[in-house]
Amino acid sequence: MIEPVEFYSNEQTAFTNHYQKEVTNESADDIAEKALAEFHGLKNAIEERGIKVTSLLGSRDCPDHIFPNWFMTFDDKTMQIFSMMAPNRREEKKAHMIQHLTESYELTDDMSHLEEKEVFLESTSSMVFDRVNRIVYGGISPRTNAVQLILWCRNNNYELVLFETESHKGSPIYHTDVLMYVGTDIIGICLDVIKPEHRDFVKEKVNANHKVVELTSDQIQSFCGNAIEAKNEKNELFLIISSTAYNALNKDQIDSLLTSYKEIIYSDIPTIEKYGGGSARCMLTELF
Repeated sequence: MIEPVEFYSNEQTAFTNHYQKEVTNESADDIAEKALAEFHGLKNAIEERGIKVTSLLGSRDCPDHIFPNWFMTFDDKTMQIFSMMAPNRREEKKAHMIQHLTESYELTDDMSHLEEKEVFLESTSSMVFDRVNRIVYGGISPRTNAVQLILWCRNNNYELVLFETESHKGSPIYHTDVLMYVGTDIIGICLDVIKPEHRDFVKEKVNANHKVVELTSDQIQSFCGNAIEAKNEKNELFLIISSTAYNALNKDQIDSLLTSYKEIIYSDIPTIEKYGGGSARCMLTELF
């Protein structure tokens, strides 16, 4: 997790992210103060369950530093750095953060040079991983380049499930992790926002190895798809989401999830969701 030093609605991402709102009558200081409190609330809720959290301090020139989705780690102790669409998001790749990560992980690929070619693949937000079965789910968008995604999966030996989406605004959903997550034995996904010509293919794939909790398009606007599985020191599995998302789930969905998880961890992050257009999963990157 990256603790925000500054936080506000990023105008450089607004045209692709239909889930973030512009600043209204709140001051920048008030927004940043609320976001910091929400960050610590979620971090504390996770740590109270015995899940280890590594936290780094963000920078003032990066309004979205709280969303650490510019890199990815793998269980063979390697890491990769990805290309980001917004120029001020490219600045998130701070040298001291990369140095900290490379103390534990070997950097095997840095795709930042693709930014000069306007080719973007935004790491764990563009790609939702089924690591057990080596499958990547990817929804094409301005931030998820289809050709680069195909090449990445080919080069890294992952099967690709590629599809197109349509948000409530009629354009592609900016990140795949908005509409779905993959756990050890359960997947949460909104099939309704996947274009009809791709829907049956995706449905077949998610049902092949997992139980599936289907989400509605309204629930996606409440960030029900922006969730992540985590394991504590006792090897107990948890699902991490926001309070907004948890409260939008129905009882049957919660009961289904609790067959796979010891507990659903949730915390209030309304300011981060409102101005950042991302939720709990966006705030967390796995360190394998």
